[in-house]
Amino acid sequence: MFTKTAVALGIAIGYCGLAAAETGKPQRVEELEARIARLEEQLGRVTALVQQATTTAEQASGVAQQADTAAAAAKEAASKQAALNEKVAETAASFEFGAYARAGTLSSSNMFTTKGVGPYITPAGRLGGAVGRLGLESDTYVEAKLAKNFRADDGSWARFQFMLADGASSNNDWTAGENGVNVRHLYAEMGGLAAFKGTALENATLWAGKRFDRENFSVHFIDSDVIFLSGTGAGVYDVQVTPEWKTNLTVYGRDFLNRDADSESDKVRGKSYITTLNNYFGNWQLMLSGVRAPNNGTFIDSDGNVLTGRATAGYHGMLAYHEPSFYGLAKGVSKSGVLYGHGLGAEVKRIGADATLTNDAMAVRVFTMGVTDLAPNWQIAPAVMAEVSKDRFNPGDEYKWATFNVRLNNVINRNFSMQYEGSVQYMDLDSTHSSASGNFYKLTVAPTFKLDQSLGLFGRPELRVFGSYLHWDKDLNGFSYDSSDKVGFGNTTFTGSSKWLMGAQMEVWF
Repeated sequence: MFTKTAVALGIAIGYCGLAAAETGKPQRVEELEARIARLEEQLGRVTALVQQATTTAEQASGVAQQADTAAAAAKEAASKQAALNEKVAETAASFEFGAYARAGTLSSSNMFTTKGVGPYITPAGRLGGAVGRLGLESDTYVEAKLAKNFRADDGSWARFQFMLADGASSNNDWTAGENGVNVRHLYAEMGGLAAFKGTALENATLWAGKRFDRENFSVHFIDSDVIFLSGTGAGVYDVQVTPEWKTNLTVYGRDFLNRDADSESDKVRGKSYITTLNNYFGNWQLMLSGVRAPNNGTFIDSDGNVLTGRATAGYHGMLAYHEPSFYGLAKGVSKSGVLYGHGLGAEVKRIGADATLTNDAMAVRVFTMGVTDLAPNWQIAPAVMAEVSKDRFNPGDEYKWATFNVRLNNVINRNFSMQYEGSVQYMDLDSTHSSASGNFYKLTVAPTFKLDQSLGLFGRPELRVFGSYLHWDKDLNGFSYDSSDKVGFGNTTFTGSSKWLMGAQMEVWF
């Protein structure tokens, strides 16, 4: 009984287990399907991530390519810009700009503006007899220079220079109609030419056009050139004849003008041609010039007078010594020399520029000037110029004059100094129409401002105020070079024998 019961019980249990197995099978399938679905979902996510990563990589590759392209373009642009900048810098460096300018106002003690006042105020002014310029200038004058330089691969070079100049005596801001703008330089020069290698012209400079001669030099403090050679022509500088001898050869043409002529064609009376050989032997200079103006023998002056016996030729010479010290006594500079001229060469400063000289005109001029430190914070610049001439404008005329000038500069601090200038000029003049003899004196005090006073007497720009006292011998009043009735002193209408002047001025050069 027990056995049957156990078997029955086992069969029942087995049946129940089988039934249970049959009952759990769908549940496990569902679980498997759920797992598969989750795996597929995860696989989809992974696939999406892989696709996104691939896309991102492709985008990154594209960005990298774009970056490489941009970098290459930037490098190319930078290279082009660098080349352009270099070209611009080279072009900019090939241009030069320079200028000289002064502008001032001047009045007498009664507050009237003064005309005719300047370094050539005295009766000897027409002869080139200048006095110290400090405290006597009231004009406005400017020179503006522009140059373009060219350079070839072989080292040869060329240069074009252009200069405009303008001057007026009016104190007004608008002076159109009172002044005249002039082209004073318009020339080109070149040098270092391969064709001249190994010859005396190896270091020479060729030029042609309109210009002031390169070798002109002046006594700045009396506003007087020692030599002022200018015009339109051609020449060659720096011909090395021997190791110790260097020379310049120039030819200039100038027009003799009758400015009061009715027609433009009559304004040019004729031409003068000046041929100059300018020689240098160390510090010595020997300058020789010949002048020709074959049509200058007879002309009508501005007053309608027929002048005959005018010079048609002349010659000129200068011997000068350029000392690189103050007369060998101290640091500084000094220049000294003597000039002689005959006929058209008797205008010893502006060679070939004066048509009114006679065939027998003769002039001798001497000069000396120097600049040095007199003591700490003191500079001194003395200058002497004197001339004797005769048969200059009329047969039998005779002129003598001598100027002594000294400029002192006392530096107070970096930006301020006190300048002092004294001038004395002796004159003995006989024009055959008039004669006079006497002295002129000038003393000027000028408080002066600069950016840096350590630059000395030649440092610019300068701003000055000044007071000047003038005194002269009355016998000089009314002196005339022609038959006109003149009353005042020199180029002014001053009468009496003295005058106080006050004013202000700026001066700059670079």
